[in-house]
Amino acid sequence: MYLKSISFWNFTKMSSISFIDIGANLTDPMFKGIYNGNKKHKEDLEDVLERAWKNDLKKIIITSGSLDDSIESLKIASLSENLYCTVGCHPTRCDEFTKSENPETYLNSLSDLIKKNRSKVVAIGECGLDNQRLHFCSREIQEKYFEMQLKLSEDFNLPLFLHCRDAAPTFLDILKRNSNLIKSGGVVHSFDGSLNEAKDIINLGFYIGINGCSLRTEDNLKTVSELPINRLMLETDCPWCEVKQTHPSYSYVQTKFNSVKKEKFIDGSMVKGRNEPSTIRQVFEVLASLKNEDPVCLGNQIYQNTMDLFFKHK
Repeated sequence: MYLKSISFWNFTKMSSISFIDIGANLTDPMFKGIYNGNKKHKEDLEDVLERAWKNDLKKIIITSGSLDDSIESLKIASLSENLYCTVGCHPTRCDEFTKSENPETYLNSLSDLIKKNRSKVVAIGECGLDNQRLHFCSREIQEKYFEMQLKLSEDFNLPLFLHCRDAAPTFLDILKRNSNLIKSGGVVHSFDGSLNEAKDIINLGFYIGINGCSLRTEDNLKTVSELPINRLMLETDCPWCEVKQTHPSYSYVQTKFNSVKKEKFIDGSMVKGRNEPSTIRQVFEVLASLKNEDPVCLGNQIYQNTMDLFFKHK
């Protein structure tokens, strides 16, 4: 079992820490009360956002995974001055390029969306490679259209919001070969790879995004504990990737949230098993304990990392 000397810092310090969730899938049907196609309760996104602001979230970046998803993300982002979004195509959905009128048309549609919404779009993505789910989209298609989307980073001088699952060698090779197109860096979100992979990513000038899925195993905890704090960012990847009670990381969580089953939904309640931006506090608590860092210093550093990458010109 991975263990590290932990100093349990003063919980009251948390009140002075501000958070930015760099990856929230707020377009997911769960926030409309729909699970696996079945309506279980009313739409409650407004309550989800209200809880986020009360839990010291200052900004949320809504993750987009396709052209249609990007359009929906922008609609949600318009609800608050503190909401922003990415525009791009997820690796498992890159078949949309080939199924469109033509791939260039699809790319141009993404480009047009960015042009018309520069104040809200803070990154290109979610794009990258996913070798765990090739049944959705082949390796060849993913690689081709990941590389094509890098042109958007150059055109708009925007950072990349990146996805990498079991594909680090090819993923890193594509980034290296196209370094001339990447003017504003980026972040590899939901990182759960090895320490060597993290070092390779950081050496290319990218940040590492940490959420509950980054903290599922003892090996994950050891890796995260070794990462430099000036290259870290926080996310929830909600409605997925919560810090679960079965994860070793849960023992470091101090903030607990009450929730109800979706079938017994109550207005204003959190839904059991549906992650949301408020729980970024738990990710932070795990990280602060693993790093044995003063929470205020750590929180300020991560907040500044995020502002530097996504909001320098906002």
